[in-house]
Amino acid sequence: MDKDVTQIIYTSEQNTEEKEVDVKEVIAKVYGALKEKGYNPTNQLVQYIMSGEPLFITSFNGARSLITKVERDELVEELIRYYIEQNFK
Repeated sequence: MDKDVTQIIYTSEQNTEEKEVDVKEVIAKVYGALKEKGYNPTNQLVQYIMSGEPLFITSFNGARSLITKVERDELVEELIRYYIEQNFK
C-alpha cells in the first residue's frame, strides 16, 4: 500500500448515505427531552458542548443519540446565528 495516499476508512457506525440532520430540530428535540425530565436544558447543553461528554444529555426520547449526530461546532454555530438574528437585526 502506498504511504502517500490518504485512506478513507468507514466504520460500521458511519453511513455515507445518511441524510443531513436539521440542527434546529435536534436542538429543539433535545431541549424538550431535557426540560421534560426536569433538567436545566441550557446548563446541560452548555456542559455537553464544552466537554463533548454525551452523558450530559438524557437518553429520554433518544435525545442523546440524536445530539451525537451533530458536530458540536455546528451546534455552537446555530446557536450564535440565532442569537445574532434575534438581537442585532
